[in-house]
Amino acid sequence: MKEISVNGKKREAIGKKASKLQRKEGLIPCNLYGEVKGANGLPEALAFSAPMAELRKVIYSPHVYVVNLNIDGKEHKAIIKELQFHPTTDALLHADFYEVNDQKPITVGIPVKLNGLAQGVREGGKLNLSIRKINVTAPYKQIPEILEIDVTSLGLGKAIKVGELHFEGLELATPAQVVVCSVKETRASKAAAAATAE
Repeated sequence: MKEISVNGKKREAIGKKASKLQRKEGLIPCNLYGEVKGANGLPEALAFSAPMAELRKVIYSPHVYVVNLNIDGKEHKAIIKELQFHPTTDALLHADFYEVNDQKPITVGIPVKLNGLAQGVREGGKLNLSIRKINVTAPYKQIPEILEIDVTSLGLGKAIKVGELHFEGLELATPAQVVVCSVKETRASKAAAAATAE
C-alpha cells in the first residue's frame, strides 16, 4: 500500500462550536482510534485536527493509503475508517482514522483492475465491471495497491465471482457470491451467434 504523511494537532476544545471554528480556519476535526482502551473496554479516541489541504490528497484519490500521522510530533500509522460529508455541499466535516501496525490484520477495500481482452468481448459482448473494490484482510504491509484480475478466458454470458479469486497472503472479506465482472450479450453478439448457427 502507498504511504502518505499528514500533520495534525491535538484538539483541546471539543464540540460543535469548536469544530465549526476549526473548519473556518481550514482545519478538519479528526479522531484516531487505536490500541488505547478506555475504562469501558472500548477504543479511546485521540481527538486532533488536520489541515484540509493535506487531507485532500488522501481523500480525493483512487488510491488507498496508509497515513503517517504526525500529531504534535508523535508518529502514528493509520488508515481512514470513516468520513463525514455535509449532506448538501459535500464538504468534509469529520474524519476517523484507525491505527495500524505490521502484525495486526486490517480490512480495507482495494481497487480492481481487469487485465486482458475477454473471449466474450471478442465475440461481440460487452465487459461490465460490477464492483470497483474488493475488501481484503491482511497486515497492511501485505496489501497491494490494486487487485489484478485476468479476464482473457471470460466467455459470453459468463461472470467472475469473488469466491473464484485467490490472492497470495490475502483473505477476501467481500462475500463469495458477489459478481466482480461479467460479459453481457449485445445485439452484435446475438447477431453473430445467429449467423454462426445458420
